[in-house]
Amino acid sequence: MRFKNLNLSKFGQRFCSETGIWNLMDDLGKAMHSGGQKLMLGGGNPAAIPIVRDIWRQRMAEILADQALFDSMLGDYHTPQGTPEFLDAIVKLFHNQYGWKLSRENIAVTPGSQMAFYYLVNLLAGEQSDGSFKKILLPLMPEYIGYADQGQAKNIYQSYQPQIDYLDRHTFKYRVDFSSLKLSSDIAGVLVSRPTNPTGNVLTVDEVSRLAQMTKDAGVPLIIDNAYGHPFPDIIFSDITPVWDERIILSMSLSKIGLPGIRTGFVIAQPEVIQAISALNAILALANVNVGQQIITPLIASGEIMDICKNHVRTFYFDRSRLAIDHFHSQMPDSIPYYLHKCEGAMFLWLWLKDSPLPTRELYERLKQRNVIVVPGEYFFFGLDDPWPHTNQCLRINYSHNPQMVKEGLSIIAEECRKIY
Repeated sequence: MRFKNLNLSKFGQRFCSETGIWNLMDDLGKAMHSGGQKLMLGGGNPAAIPIVRDIWRQRMAEILADQALFDSMLGDYHTPQGTPEFLDAIVKLFHNQYGWKLSRENIAVTPGSQMAFYYLVNLLAGEQSDGSFKKILLPLMPEYIGYADQGQAKNIYQSYQPQIDYLDRHTFKYRVDFSSLKLSSDIAGVLVSRPTNPTGNVLTVDEVSRLAQMTKDAGVPLIIDNAYGHPFPDIIFSDITPVWDERIILSMSLSKIGLPGIRTGFVIAQPEVIQAISALNAILALANVNVGQQIITPLIASGEIMDICKNHVRTFYFDRSRLAIDHFHSQMPDSIPYYLHKCEGAMFLWLWLKDSPLPTRELYERLKQRNVIVVPGEYFFFGLDDPWPHTNQCLRINYSHNPQMVKEGLSIIAEECRKIY
């Protein structure tokens, strides 16, 4: 990317060069607005769930009816840490549900979880005060594309290939390969998402326990991205209890409940981390957006958010995932060595075309010519030391939208896959 007549600093050059997330969002946006019917199976926009949308409309009506609340929501700065009512509601919910001993000092609101990870990655990793350089360890590739370019320094990640378990003829699962995983002295923290974007993988209780012990022994934090997890949005298809202690940094988001436009997330961590995030909020944004906090605070305080997510959000995505998986299998010949990652949560199917003679970047371009928009898998592999053919054999497919559109798109994907083999 070229900026004429603009002399960029190192910061500018770092963040204004071509990046995976920028290319992805730009490509998706252009496809959406280029005219003609597009089968949008790319991107991560949450689905429109009618009953959940009605809840947000009702909350907005209640806020509009309360003049003082409405005026404060739009007209007042609150603390960089978040509104006191929202912080107290989070403390109450997690204490009642899980017995966590939290206080306001353990919670900070952020302008979305994307910004939370920009804060966390750069607070911990990069050049240190003693001149050394530290990295964030990603123990299970592939991982969320949005992490890849967030470091102010380059090469800020150390990643590991997973162990691949074949569950049946066309289903597999990634697992952490603990036999090769090492936390060297240059590691500042370990980062995982659970469930994982792009694969829908959910780390097992044993995997999380082992990672927590390794980070405790190394004296570094375990950072868990819970943007799709329990208790909200609860796009996780098993009854797994979230984990937290003083060495864990847990990031949450309101986006996938159906509120991506309010850009609101929050972090649960020890007070020193919360103070650092609050300081960054003050410097970079003065304060957080009030709208999302005001919409959801009474639902969190009452515990109603738990029922909304379990009975509506989770059920919706589970049903859509099964429809998509069954349809894709019906379109693919058994003889083709294709595999879908076991869908344990999130809103994506992760397709692996084993030993494909055509890189999935080229398959992506073919599909785009047929108005099917997906995401090539290579974007989700970063920080690896060695080349790995697997990175060019995968696609991320969003299954959550209109079922007929998803079926049509999956049928075209299957048709192009048949041509490859």
